Order: sequence, then C-alpha cells, then structure tokens
Amino acid sequence: MSTLIIAEAGVNHNGDEKLAFELVDAAHQAGADIVKFQTFKAAKLVTRNAKQAEYQVENTNKKESQLAMLSRLELSYDFHIELVSYCEKLGIEFLSTAFDSESLSFLVNDLKLKKLKIPSGDLTNAPLVLEHARTECDLIVSTGMASLAEIETALGVIAFGLTAKECEKPSIEAFERAYFSKLGQQALKEKVTILHCTTEYPAPLWDINLKAMDTIANAFKLPVGYSDHSAGVNVPIAAVAREATIIEKHFTLDKNMDGPDHKASLDPNELKEMVKGIRDVELVLGDGLKGPRPSEVKNKLVARKSLIAEKTILKGEKFNEQNMSIKRPGNGQNPINYWTIIDKPSNSNYQSGDLIDE
Repeated sequence: MSTLIIAEAGVNHNGDEKLAFELVDAAHQAGADIVKFQTFKAAKLVTRNAKQAEYQVENTNKKESQLAMLSRLELSYDFHIELVSYCEKLGIEFLSTAFDSESLSFLVNDLKLKKLKIPSGDLTNAPLVLEHARTECDLIVSTGMASLAEIETALGVIAFGLTAKECEKPSIEAFERAYFSKLGQQALKEKVTILHCTTEYPAPLWDINLKAMDTIANAFKLPVGYSDHSAGVNVPIAAVAREATIIEKHFTLDKNMDGPDHKASLDPNELKEMVKGIRDVELVLGDGLKGPRPSEVKNKLVARKSLIAEKTILKGEKFNEQNMSIKRPGNGQNPINYWTIIDKPSNSNYQSGDLIDE
C-alpha cells in the first residue's frame, strides 16, 4: 500500500494568502498526496500571557506572546474555502488541523472534510479529542511528547466518541469501557492512524526513536505513521522503510523567511527529494516473497556454476576429485550432486571443460 504523504504547510504562509497558494503549488509539484494547513482562532487557542516556545523565539528572532505571534498567522474562513477550491482544481487533497472547537466545526460542517488531524499538543485535550471523534471522520492522531498511557487514554476517548449513545455521559470510566470493548476496538481500527512524533523543531536525531513506531503498533494494533520534525529527508524515508503508513513533514518556500517553523521545514526541492525517496523505498520493499526476481533470472546461467570435466573422462571411468570440478556457467549439473556422482562410473565420454550430464 502506498504511503500517504502529507506536506505540512502549517503556518508557513505567514498569514499571506499569496504564499498559501504558492505552498499548495509546491506540494502538488512535489507529488505529495495532501497539503495541510492549520485552522485556529488565536484568542481561542492561547491566553494573553502564554509564552513562546524556545524554538519559536530562536526561529523568529522576536520575543513576544504566543497570542501576538499566532494572530498574524490566522487564515480567514473565507480564504479556507478558496484554498479548498484551489486544491480540488489541482487534484491534491486539502487537510487542516483544528486547534479549537469553532475551527473544528468549520472544517467538518462547512468544508466537509472527511479526514482530521489531532495534533500532539491536543492529545490530552480530551474534550477536543471527543469532538473530533464525534465527527466520525477518519482521524490521524499525533503523539509527540506522549507516553503509551496517554495514547491509550486518548484512544479511549475516541472509542467512546465513535460508539457511545448520545445519552451516555462522558467519564474516565466510560472511556475505559469503550476502549476495551469489542465495538470500540473495531471502531478504532476503522478510523484511527497513530503518528509517532518528536515535538522539537528541529528534532535531534538521538531523540527520534523510530523503533517507538513498533512499540505503538504492538501496543494498540493500529496503523502507525510518522510526523517528522528532523532536519533533512533521511528520517522520514527511514520511517517508510519501517512501514510507516503516513508521513507528515513541514515544508516552506524559503527557510530564511520570518516565522516560527520555516527553519525546521523542507524547501520545495527537498520536498520533491523526500517524496521520490519514499516512493523508491516503497518499490524496494517489495512483496516479501523470497525467490528469483524477474530481472535476475537471466543471470543464473552466468553467475552460478555446474559440474565440469576437469580432464578427459572416458565412458566407464569413475568420477573423482581429480577429474571433476565446479565452474561457470550454470546451465549444467547442479553442484549439490557432486557427492552423488563421486566414485560412480561415467555413462559418457567427456573432454576437458565439458558439462557433466549424468
């Protein structure tokens, strides 16, 4: 199955609608399946006193509140509609992450999205997670900063949202029952993909821990992908080799632009390189069946060896270690029969270099 590649534009449009369109173009030209943005009302996302993350201060060279920074990065609802239309025209899927209830409602009820992404920062935001689940959309759940226990709790909330009756009251106990129920597990398998993620920008290689993908898959028996914040393209390509079903990666038009995420993003050429690398890895992974591949069959005769008469052997003369050897080409007697033939009389006359045919 082909890996779903999400080109994360995020807020790398810097609030500029022209840049947003250009980001869609770049994602499409790179061959990504989805271009993803972020939908939020800054005032509903952070308080006036919420401080920037260290990487945001470093990448913007500006110390200000998150509210001030994010307010410049909002995209209007009307412009979202234009973006969706433009994506449809190009043939690339539009996706956006909702960071508040109002934005989620807009994505589902107005834009009619059928797929949603729950960001790592909201994994423990149970009310918003529940709202996502109740949309009955397919859910991509990112797990940066999370423990297995926190992931399981979030999955319990989702299982409840997908299966509970309207009259059933949300509670920790109800989430646990839903998660461990047969119906809840089936609903999760139908609707949820989990993304392993390291929430740092850029994420240091020693903290990537791709083997955690296996741990997540074994723990929850759900499809697992990878949301990458490392520098370059090597890590997401490696994640595909470890059977990631989804790859999400930030990209930008120019890493030197002002903004919190540009420096940890790919440029358009790197995005193309990543997509090609992922598609190449999918090809080389193959079907897992071990046997001669079509391209190598013709080389059997050249590379393998046969039983050969090392010197003249007369009919009735016994084969021995001196008059018989093993050499190329491989279109004669298989060398596995060496011990079967030794000490037996020849049925034919052989000249030096003849293939032994017994």
